[in-house]
This record gives sequence, structure tokens and C-alpha cells, in this order.
Amino acid sequence: MKTNTQIKIDHYLGNFIAIVINWLVRLLGFILRLDHSLHKNPKTIVVCKYKGMGGIVQTTPLLQTLRLNFPDTKIVFVSTKANIGILSKIPFIDRIITIDDKSVFQLIFTTIKTLFSLWKLRVSIYLDLEIYSNFSSLITTLSLARNRAGFYRQASHYRMGIYTHMMYYNLKAPISKIYLQFAHLLNCKKFNYDLFAFAIDESNSFYNQCHLTRGEYIIINPNTSDLRIERRWPKEKFIELIQKIIYAYPDYKIVLIGAKSEKAYIAEISCCFNNPKVINVSGLTLLDDLLYLVKHAGLLITNDTGPMHLAFSYKVKCLSLFGPCAPDLYGENENGFVVYNNVYCSPCVHEFDIPPCKGNNQCMQTITVEQVWDVMLGALNHETATPLIPHTISYIGKNQEVLGVAYRG
Repeated sequence: MKTNTQIKIDHYLGNFIAIVINWLVRLLGFILRLDHSLHKNPKTIVVCKYKGMGGIVQTTPLLQTLRLNFPDTKIVFVSTKANIGILSKIPFIDRIITIDDKSVFQLIFTTIKTLFSLWKLRVSIYLDLEIYSNFSSLITTLSLARNRAGFYRQASHYRMGIYTHMMYYNLKAPISKIYLQFAHLLNCKKFNYDLFAFAIDESNSFYNQCHLTRGEYIIINPNTSDLRIERRWPKEKFIELIQKIIYAYPDYKIVLIGAKSEKAYIAEISCCFNNPKVINVSGLTLLDDLLYLVKHAGLLITNDTGPMHLAFSYKVKCLSLFGPCAPDLYGENENGFVVYNNVYCSPCVHEFDIPPCKGNNQCMQTITVEQVWDVMLGALNHETATPLIPHTISYIGKNQEVLGVAYRG
């Protein structure tokens, strides 16, 4: 099922169902008067994140923190089937439950199966890391977890029946620290703020077949997922940038990456070069191959999408192009070099299902090759990335009270 179709179903049908369930659960909560305090160590914690490999990578500080503070608690992750590869590489997760959204039938069948699995677990705490998904809110409620925590961006009563605890979603904070607010909510004392560096097989055969030398190649990722295609920098500008790199840095190889669904798009770029130093591996890499390529790259140049977060986790220098999404939220990293023109309608991703430009993404089109080139030179010359926000930002308040909580049962 296409992402746009999922968004429409979620917006129109999911919103209506969520409103009805919200009031039903509020009424039931008023009658039962359940205890929603969070002082006891939970037997089971469910963490939910459906969309985006990058979002999964950014949950790893939270997952590591939960494991540090609750060593005997069972940690379960609920996601879509597309993320099972990356999730299976996170050792802090005890069980993965997936929903298959490739078709309506599969979605319905696997959703029912997921709910039965959650009921058997008798979930103590359910942490919903989605902010825009009505579907995710419904699964959270139907899980029958005693404590259900989620994000809000509007008035404090929004979806108050669905969630027993709500956390303000601050668009000016790095996403990993937003997720870690739930660890503060659960009274965690020990924290791990680092992204998890995924283990790889150092004898990767695919890498050897490409005849690459560690640190002496630049990965270029011209793609984005279909969740927000407007995040793409025009391919003509990628072509011009590659030409400049080949001329100025003849010792570097250029590796073009992309999923199978993006292979044709990447071919439109790679066909412009009759040069053995430009290597197109789109559609050819398994997850382990991609991890290996990213870990040993000298630099990654990418739109705002999954490989960027992998580079952050491996502490590889990454030049990221931002437009529809705010770099404050996703681009904050000590190894991140950001190009962002901050046009009037940006960041529209956080406000609209359909962007105001209707796909005419001026926020990306106005980024020039010269801008990217200048930032790239700084990255290759070992300059330090400039922090996007002050690192002294406070995430907890006086007396260890958690900031941003709208309601605690």
C-alpha cells in the first residue's frame, strides 16, 4: 500500500475512530478510577515507532536508557515489517512485533494478530513515539496497557483519553532527546545519550567487490522515502556536484546508494558519468552492505533520510540537505554539516499532510551547488560542525520534575 494512501486513510477514517475511542476511554477511566502512577518497576514496556529507519535509529538512546534502568523488564518494539532488519540488530529489544502494511488485507490481519500479542503480554507501559498517526494512537489504546504515554502539540486535553500520560513534542529539540523525555517520565536515573552503532561483519564481501578503501570514498544518497518526496534535492544539482568532486578530488570514489524502488531514479544520475570512480550500487545492497558502506565512508552527502542517521550513529561526517523538515529536529549531531535555506513555508512537514507547495519544493530547489560545495569543503578539511542548538538546553525542571507533561494519572 502506498504511503499517500495510508496517510489519507489515517487522516479521514483514523481521526474519526480516534475521537470516538477517546471519549469512550475517558468515560471508562472516570468509572474505573485506575491507578496510573509510575513508581513501580514495569514488567513490560512497549515502544512503538512505525515509520522511518532514521526514526528507529534515533530511538536507540531511549532503548539503551530503559535497559540500564530496568534490566529485568521485558522491552518490546512494535513497528512495521519494513523495519524488522534494523530492529533485529538492536540488542536491547527482547521482542519485535510487526505489522505488514503492504496491502489492506495484510494490514488488517497483522493488526489483529498484533493486538492479541499485546493482550497476552499484559503491558505495563506503552510508549507511542508517533506524533501524527491516528492508527498508532488506536493501537496504543487497544493494547489495553495500564499506562499509555504519547506526544501532544496542541492543547493539553488532546487525545487525553487515549493516553494516560502526554509529553509535549518540542520541534526545537533533537529527536533523540525528545524520545528520552519518556525516560525522565519513568524516573530513570541513568542515561545513555549516544546513538547505537550497529554491529557489522568486517569481512563484508560486497564491500570488497566494490574495491573501496576505507575513508577514501564519498557516498551520495539523492533519495528520500515516499513518505516525503519533497525532501529531494534536484538530481541535476547532484549531477553537477558529482562532476565538481571528480575534478577536484580525483583520488575519491563516488558511491551512489538507493533502495530497489529508487534504482531507476539513481540510474538517471549515474548514466551521466562514464567514469569507473562513480559506482552505482542502488538496489544491490542488503542492510549489512549499507551499514558497512556508511561506517567506512569518508563523507556521506544526503537528503534528510535514513542513511543520514546511520552516519550519525557511526560518527561519520555527514552533509545533510534540509528543506521541508527542520534541521533542529533531525540534523543535530556533532558530525553533521547542514545546508538549510529556511524559506518562509518551511518546515511544512510538521504542519501539513500535503505541503503548501504541492510538491514544488522551493526549499530544496533554492539550495545551490555552491552552497553544498562550500560546506563539503569544510567537512573534508576536518572542520567541526556547528551545533544547531545550545547543548546546555534543559530537559528536566526543578526538583527533577519532568518538563512538558500535560497530565500524569
